[in-house]
Amino acid sequence: MNIRSRRDKWFDIGNIIFMSAVVFVTLAPFWFALVGSFNDGLDYLRGSVYLWPREFTLANYKAVFSDTTIYHAFFITISRTLLGMSTHIAFTALVAYGMSRKGLSGRNIYLVIMLTTMFFYGGLIPTYLLYKEIGLLNNFMVYIIPTLFSVWDMIIIMSFFRTIPEQIIESAKMDGAGEYRILLQLVLPLTKPVLAAIALFNGVYHWNSYMDALMFTTKSSLEPVQLVLMRMVTDASYGESFSQQAMSFMPEEAKHVSSATLKLAMMVATTAPIVAIYPFLQKYFVKGVLIGSVKG
Repeated sequence: MNIRSRRDKWFDIGNIIFMSAVVFVTLAPFWFALVGSFNDGLDYLRGSVYLWPREFTLANYKAVFSDTTIYHAFFITISRTLLGMSTHIAFTALVAYGMSRKGLSGRNIYLVIMLTTMFFYGGLIPTYLLYKEIGLLNNFMVYIIPTLFSVWDMIIIMSFFRTIPEQIIESAKMDGAGEYRILLQLVLPLTKPVLAAIALFNGVYHWNSYMDALMFTTKSSLEPVQLVLMRMVTDASYGESFSQQAMSFMPEEAKHVSSATLKLAMMVATTAPIVAIYPFLQKYFVKGVLIGSVKG
């Protein structure tokens, strides 16, 4: 008994050390970016700014938000995230409910067709030509319509729908409820946990997405904030011009800003909102996992 308890203690110690190392490796880059974003730009170029700002300043964030294009980019990102997430949940849940009903004619055929799309993709050029034909190029709806439905999410929701006892649905039908009423008032309230989990993942996808904007839009008015960040990081000329334009609005504090610290401030500004919202959704996500385990 003593040997086993000693082994358990060593296992706990090893587990704590390992998980601490994982947490450190995961959070260190974020912390370094946060520290650098609050540091004086010229001082940051000297290096060795890791644990805390050596010369604290808010000039980097003032420079980022001095340009009105950032506000518009945030508006595009927030709009596509909220609209894309809500329409994705509504459309995918609607399809999943239909596919979960045993009386649906041709259900197996529909399922085979949908599963085929998970393994075969037409390619970028056919997709571009398709979007061009249906008028999605340089259109805000290019962020919404292609993400309305996900076969994988449909399978997850459909599997959860099937855990609901058929007797509950049958009793609702005997009381005169139609399919839409059963879905909206009976089935969806019971599946809030799984819907919250899918909303979390889909919302993070929309917030971080920039490839669709890069490939299918050319208007600066449709650029999400992640595309602006990507260009700042990867395109030296774009980052330098953004820095000069931002500092031109605040010449008195330009000496406290550099291109490097401006990029770090932009990274933190684009990441902070989704990080702040995540814990609230995570609460419902964990609750959903526990409910799902009880149902199982």
